[in-house]
Amino acid sequence: MNIVSADPVKIRAAWQGRISGCILGKPVEVLSFQQGLDGLTNYLEGTGALPLRDYVPAEAGSAVDRIGSPCCRGHIERAEPDDDINYTVLALMLLEERGIGFDVTDVARAWLRLLPAGATWTAERAAYATLLTNMDDEFVNGDEPGFDITICSQNDYNDWIGAQIRADLYGWVCPGRPALAAELAARDASLSHRGDGVYSAMFVAALGASIPTIDDLDTAIDAALAQIPEGSNVAAAVAFGRELAGREDAVERLHREYAGLSPVHTLNNLSLVVWALLSAGDDFSAAIGDAVAAGWDTDCNGATVGGLFGLTGHAIPERWTAPWNERVGLSLAGHSELSLDELVARTVAVADSIGASHV
Repeated sequence: MNIVSADPVKIRAAWQGRISGCILGKPVEVLSFQQGLDGLTNYLEGTGALPLRDYVPAEAGSAVDRIGSPCCRGHIERAEPDDDINYTVLALMLLEERGIGFDVTDVARAWLRLLPAGATWTAERAAYATLLTNMDDEFVNGDEPGFDITICSQNDYNDWIGAQIRADLYGWVCPGRPALAAELAARDASLSHRGDGVYSAMFVAALGASIPTIDDLDTAIDAALAQIPEGSNVAAAVAFGRELAGREDAVERLHREYAGLSPVHTLNNLSLVVWALLSAGDDFSAAIGDAVAAGWDTDCNGATVGGLFGLTGHAIPERWTAPWNERVGLSLAGHSELSLDELVARTVAVADSIGASHV
């Protein structure tokens, strides 16, 4: 695979795609979790929003209106804070501070310093609680932990989606280096996840590193699959998503195949991501719209699909980016909002630094 310099245009599109996809999925997440695919579909049909090719309408008095109206059509002024974007920025800050030599203890310290515990869920919250229970002041200040940090990933959610949503940026900054991207994602993921939870993060990061240097998305997926165990459940989930590409019954089959899994498990959501990417061609609106309308973890899937799509070289339509005015809200300590321009410049700088060290 060709190793190339980071393309600022593609990095910008990756940020635009990830943020726009996240905004699209954020207001309907509550419907997907509480009412399932039927509830989500009924809302979108009832508001005239299917096929989903624009931001979600806010129906007065609905849960979407009460909880998610700042992310709904006609109400958007910025990208509201969301864990999917928090973790992408956190990965950027970690690489800026520690470089590619960071380890799992550096990830833990970054969480303790920058990530509010109340902005974590499932595996991340469980890992955070373990850190708080076992850490001491010396660890926060840089000393080795006085406990086995691997116990943080010994939780009931360690094969759920959390690590997968933290992985994108590791691919963005390693174009043409899927093995390095997967390694960085695995180190980050290992704080809270194990097994399939880690492999999904590795796959997403490796795919993000492969897409900018490979014209064919299927070939890029093969390159990413080479970074995870061939017989893993994650590899099977990717294969199933590929099998469904372009099929009219894809959403029904996805939900039938993964019936009984949590809506925030990594396998069902990753399979959906692969299906949506492969089915959309060069249509960004179809990619994120179909990913969100298919249910489960709607903001996570919209964000992951959007970010990966941005790396393909296809521009993100202005009608998706204009509403949020290049303003990116965060809930990280000391950072309530950053501009898109700053995020792009900092990401390109990190990618250039990594490229210079791996010539």
